[in-house]
Amino acid sequence: MRFSNDFLDELRMRLPLADVIGRKVKLVRKGRELSGLCPFHNEKTPSFTVAEDKGFYHCFGCGAHGDVIKFVMNTEGLVFPEAVERLAHQAGLQLPDFSPEDQEKAETRKNLYEVMATAAGWFQSQLKTSSGEAARAYAEGRGLDHQILEDFGIGFAPASRTALKEALSARKITESQMCDAGLLIKPEDGSPSYDRFRNRIMFPILDSHGRVIAFGGRAMDSSPAKYLNSPETPLFHKGRVLYHYLGARKAAFDSGQVIAVEGYMDVIALVMAGIREAVAPLGTALTEQQIALLWRLAPEPILCFDGDKAGVKAAHRAIERVLPDLRPGFSLRFALLPDGHDPDSLIAEGGRDAFDAVLASAKSLSEMLWLSLTESADISTPERRAGLEKKIFDTLRPVKDAKVLSFYQSEFGRRLKELFRGSPRKAAGRFNRDKNQFGRDKGRPLPSRPRPSGLLKTRLGRAKGSAPVVQHIEEILILTILNHPDLLNRHFEDFSVIGFSSAELDKVRSAIIGTFSGKEGLDRETLKTHLITNGFGAFYDRLMAQDTYRIVWSAWPDADITDAESGWIHTLNRLHHIQSLERERKKAEDALAEDFTDEGLSRLKAIQQAIQAAAGNEADVDGYGLSSEHRQLY
Repeated sequence: MRFSNDFLDELRMRLPLADVIGRKVKLVRKGRELSGLCPFHNEKTPSFTVAEDKGFYHCFGCGAHGDVIKFVMNTEGLVFPEAVERLAHQAGLQLPDFSPEDQEKAETRKNLYEVMATAAGWFQSQLKTSSGEAARAYAEGRGLDHQILEDFGIGFAPASRTALKEALSARKITESQMCDAGLLIKPEDGSPSYDRFRNRIMFPILDSHGRVIAFGGRAMDSSPAKYLNSPETPLFHKGRVLYHYLGARKAAFDSGQVIAVEGYMDVIALVMAGIREAVAPLGTALTEQQIALLWRLAPEPILCFDGDKAGVKAAHRAIERVLPDLRPGFSLRFALLPDGHDPDSLIAEGGRDAFDAVLASAKSLSEMLWLSLTESADISTPERRAGLEKKIFDTLRPVKDAKVLSFYQSEFGRRLKELFRGSPRKAAGRFNRDKNQFGRDKGRPLPSRPRPSGLLKTRLGRAKGSAPVVQHIEEILILTILNHPDLLNRHFEDFSVIGFSSAELDKVRSAIIGTFSGKEGLDRETLKTHLITNGFGAFYDRLMAQDTYRIVWSAWPDADITDAESGWIHTLNRLHHIQSLERERKKAEDALAEDFTDEGLSRLKAIQQAIQAAAGNEADVDGYGLSSEHRQLY
């Protein structure tokens, strides 16, 4: 769908930028411009500016920039035509006429939306009749109360072959429309058409505007197809849609994360547990379009799979699909459930804490990829080690973004060196085939809850190794700023709110900020002189003499500003990740001290493992941005 420049200009003119943005951001006028807290990243000091006379917004913290259309696209997860359509409605502008062919298609789609809405209402009404008694009993058994049934529009398709057909015909809907909407099956032999969905609990599938575009039905009998989705129609292309996308959108923007699970009931179970940012693909492996939808909601969606072989295989398929599309800041994470559980059953047995523990132990895409490539590798001979190296770097070839590819090659090169230094007959990081990620034997049930209080004398070891790594990361952040003061022009707010772990680093940061506040075009020598003058000469000399930091080439003067900025952002994100895990650990310890449960203990252990893994993953700092001479594997 194309719009003329005249139409888009009229749209922008009719909708003042500050009015649209002001619905989501509290703006304060400063001269001719307005400012507020950026809606695209967390900040404490406003760096988001709206220039009404120029018709754009800009954030000096994260670089977000655009006009009113782009703002609606990025805050509401819409594509361009959807954002234009929504803004045109708000502005009272009629959408432009298209070609006769476009108009015919638009009219057909409009009629089919009405057909689907009518069918959805009829399915809901059938759930309340005597024929829907068994379906209501099933829903009650799964914990679906009246409000959930209403919220998700859940209904029932009777066992009759023509009940829906007759009901819609009585409402003047033609057989042709029902077939186009995927509600009827028309046999090729010319025999009468019949209802596609029979004796099934019905789940409406909505588009981003809340319109019903398809259905999913769960069989109430022993049908070979337990779940059945609508076929491809003018409204529905299953590879471009996520179940509950509309319902998850606001929650995902608020929480900063989105969780993709496998089915309708998994999504509903998470929503009932208070996790509204859940979606599901529609019976297929994740497609490029669905991953793009997930990235509109969060930069690192969590894919939640069963912990069995099928779940691990699904995770590997998702990795293969997404590798070509990886770009700075956008990736995936993977959470594997205990064997024999889906989100619904896990929450039913262990409560939300059990599922939160799974999320806390989610693995990064790079970790999952490394495990998949090395879990069964035989590296007992030079030829086999060379073969593994070739396999790994061939697997990385589809990554199109040069910067992301460079970092993957650097990290995996470092890991290979460590692997080859170890036992020549073992590959590090392989999956334990007899236990799931929580260390329980396959098939063993989750611990019962709670144990008698007299048996709850358990000594909990704190996660080790994170403190030295945190100091290491913090000093690299300072070092990069000392060698590249220009970074302060774009990352002043991020730098000023870092929660350093030592008073010394806080004082150094204050001295740097004081220098920057009074200087334009601050250079290295001026900053160095200022620090020495204020008593930080010994700290400066120690930092510059740290041989262990030499490998982080992006922190040193010979790196260009682009590489320095990429390295600094990467290091800051790593620090935030470890700090976030430490906060989660503290909350889990406090909760456990107040009410000792097996679920709480499992959650704490999972967080501790995640901290140890993060603290031990030196690649995120030491291996970051290795120069070519450091990329030798032997």
